[in-house]
Amino acid sequence: VQLVESGGGLVQSGGSLRLSCATSGFTFSTSNMRWYRQAPGKEREFVASIAWIAGITGYAGSVKGRFTISRDNDNRTVYLQMNAMKPEDTAVYYCNRDGVYWGQGTQVTVSS
Repeated sequence: VQLVESGGGLVQSGGSLRLSCATSGFTFSTSNMRWYRQAPGKEREFVASIAWIAGITGYAGSVKGRFTISRDNDNRTVYLQMNAMKPEDTAVYYCNRDGVYWGQGTQVTVSS
């Protein structure tokens, strides 16, 4: 199982980024995928999820209305579109499969 995140970087407050998580080694189309994040000195927290059934999505309250999770089963990739970003969104963002497998993370920094 491999999960490889990309798309992180530095963005100004109010800006946007799109994260990607390319996957291999498992049946992506029947896997539930999630994004988590971990800020310095804090515990890792749930950000968003997308189920394989009907693409049902869920979001943490802190990102609802600003972030959008999506998936492309043909390309085995899950995305996180982040809009109206805030300094408190600064964290390492991790892709996760079924609550078990993790990527290496991608750094997102939002400047004020």
